[in-house]
Amino acid sequence: MRRPFLFPLGMLGFALLAALAVMLLWNMILPNLFHVGEIGYWQALGILALSKILFGGYHGCSSRSCGPSRLHHMSSEDREKLRDHWRSRCGGDAEPPASDAK
Repeated sequence: MRRPFLFPLGMLGFALLAALAVMLLWNMILPNLFHVGEIGYWQALGILALSKILFGGYHGCSSRSCGPSRLHHMSSEDREKLRDHWRSRCGGDAEPPASDAK
């Protein structure tokens, strides 16, 4: 019998342990290097959540909707338009690397 409540509890436990790790690492390293104050557990949990929002994001990207697999579903004309668009944006006169398609 599967226990669906175990996964959310495991994720919560992981987040709480990660916050403890952030707090310990911050308090061991940053006050000596940058002369900042020490932080508490709840501040570490807040930093962890903020870093997830800023750097990890919650964009809902799945393997089917993002990444290189998206290019495979484009027609060759659409791919060429996309290449031209990025060349014009980046000011690239250089030729992109050759693809290893055979």
